[in-house]
Amino acid sequence: MYELEEILVENPVVAAIRNSEDLQRVIESNVLIVFILYGSIVDIKNTCEQLKNSGKVVFVHLDMIEGLKGDIKGIEFIKEYVNPYGIITTKTTNIKYAKNVGLYTIQRIFIIDSLSLETGIKNILTVSPDAVEVMPGVASKIINSLEQKIHLPIIAGGLIQTKKEVMESIAAGAMAISTTCYDLWDLK
Repeated sequence: MYELEEILVENPVVAAIRNSEDLQRVIESNVLIVFILYGSIVDIKNTCEQLKNSGKVVFVHLDMIEGLKGDIKGIEFIKEYVNPYGIITTKTTNIKYAKNVGLYTIQRIFIIDSLSLETGIKNILTVSPDAVEVMPGVASKIINSLEQKIHLPIIAGGLIQTKKEVMESIAAGAMAISTTCYDLWDLK
């Protein structure tokens, strides 16, 4: 499989799915990278398999899977039974565990003020995820500031609903964007 950065450069729009309707729509779309933002330990394997069988590169948001504890055993479970390309999480310990079992890691951070930006940068530099998802994704100034300090692929996520917002996020330094907006999934 290709390196994450290469995949993001070639596929700058990432589909973020929240339910089974989104799952069916993303399977029918041309988008390559999919963030799973829903499910439980009962159905996550099936969801992931459907996406992988459709040729998708799958990331599971660990913090949003019901019944899954964000610890080493939960991550070992995801690796062994679900086997996605990687995981997304807000928790630094999950980044460490997931890297240890060979999963690609995306650390999701929420920037609401200068303190959360400083804390986010510190955590990123401590655990070295493979990429960072910045929320909200329409915050071009924050993306530019982060890019200068962390030197990792940045994915802008949250509130991105137009082609203009996609282009602004990428122009600010994001390598890709994640969105639940169907109309952007097949954006060229």
